[in-house]
Amino acid sequence: MNEIQAKQQTGFEQKYELDAPPEKVWRAISIAEFREKWLPKEALADPQSLAETPGKEIRYRLRDDAPPYLESTVTFTIAANASGGTSLRIVHELTDATFERLTRSVANSNSLTMMLAA
Repeated sequence: MNEIQAKQQTGFEQKYELDAPPEKVWRAISIAEFREKWLPKEALADPQSLAETPGKEIRYRLRDDAPPYLESTVTFTIAANASGGTSLRIVHELTDATFERLTRSVANSNSLTMMLAA
């Protein structure tokens, strides 16, 4: 099952129910050799996690490989579910600096055009 929810204008959240036990999911998201099978190291701004609560949550910083080279953070949170599997929550958000830069550089600000007489 997959749910996507808008997180204001800066990101989104996804929720999955997985059959695998939490220990196996934790290894897949926290150990580089397993993580790189589905999240290439080139997508990471830094291969080390920004924050980690072992067995529960880990956060990485990502950077696009093409202009405008947006930076974001992705947080993976896991918990055991009633069926013996894992509830996986993924929150992907633009960093504050990236979001500010995007809002300042919008080509069409939807504001009124003002013309001055010469």
